[in-house]
Amino acid sequence: MSLKSVEVAIGLVFYQSKLLLGWRSAKQHQGNKYEFPGGKIEKGENAQDACRREVLEEVGIDLPHWYFVDLIEHQYDDLIVKLHVFSSQIDLSQLDKIQKPWAWYKREQLSDLNFPAANQAILQRLLWPRLIKISSDWHKLQHVENDRWLYLRCDHSQQDELLEKLQSVGEGLLSRLILNINIWSRLSQVQQSQVAAVHFKQQQLMQLHSKDLPRHVRSLAACHDEASILHANHIGVDAISLSPVLSTPTHPEQQGLGWELFSQLAVKTQIPVFALGGMHPKNDVLAQQHHAYGVAGIRNF
Repeated sequence: MSLKSVEVAIGLVFYQSKLLLGWRSAKQHQGNKYEFPGGKIEKGENAQDACRREVLEEVGIDLPHWYFVDLIEHQYDDLIVKLHVFSSQIDLSQLDKIQKPWAWYKREQLSDLNFPAANQAILQRLLWPRLIKISSDWHKLQHVENDRWLYLRCDHSQQDELLEKLQSVGEGLLSRLILNINIWSRLSQVQQSQVAAVHFKQQQLMQLHSKDLPRHVRSLAACHDEASILHANHIGVDAISLSPVLSTPTHPEQQGLGWELFSQLAVKTQIPVFALGGMHPKNDVLAQQHHAYGVAGIRNF
């Protein structure tokens, strides 16, 4: 006998990088677990409208702007669920409208909470390290520290050589590797699914539409201004790097944003923002005080 299939809309509601979570009662399917706002899509209703309706009914806030994140299918013993995942952001004026028992949690708290099995793919996309090392030396992947990921940059002329070397790299190392879309797209489907994230330069980002974004892998985009930040948020990019924060010896012609302007730009999005440009791992706390999620760097990492 075939299993029943249910279409569900899920809303990731953010406020200053925190996520809104609730608790499933014991009587519910997959009860006694944490949950994101959402519910079943009604007949004739599209997924985004269902997400907006469910959040209004459950949480008490009406969020008109939702961005598509992913479509996830999971099979339980008794049920198949298809999760249509969207994200949105609320502002300060809406905080007092949120109904109990919904509450805010930081991303780093999510791994310690018990969620339904179907939500594990969502959690994986939401979790990032605080530190990202940038290098053009693929040997660095063998020695990258456990607390960070490596964004491996590569010139077009070196792509074939790098792809050949990556064939012998195991899943454990690939799971901490970030590759630009041009290289990632040439990997096998198995390796594509094992890589930590796919990277977009700002020029590549600005040419992207939401439908063009790979959905079954995290995405990281390079941003240098407000327009690129808003575009990354609109099409559903998972995280961005914002640079340059400070002037660097390698790019002396580029004037740094400075922490004040960086903070003003970083607060415009709910997705993780990595401070890049003149950064050192020890800048992590300072960066978080200016609305960054973490820091990324080359020389000092």
